Amino acid sequence: MENQMHHLNENMSQNNLPIRILRMTELTVMLGISRSSIYEKLNPRSKYYDENFPKPIKLGASSVGWQYASVEKWLTSRMV
Repeated sequence: MENQMHHLNENMSQNNLPIRILRMTELTVMLGISRSSIYEKLNPRSKYYDENFPKPIKLGASSVGWQYASVEKWLTSRMV
């Protein structure tokens, strides 16, 4: 967790912009896919697994989020 925080702080200082974190509800709306589809993309044993799909960031004991910039980059890569 400490390493992730260092990484987030490092990104913020490089861009001078705060890191935007998307929670699951925002992510499903942004991508237009269901919660279960997101988890399928993250599951290496699923036939829908996408190794390039952004990995969630642990925010607390039972909460996760996704870095907006990573999701946006993934979306852009799919528009080719």
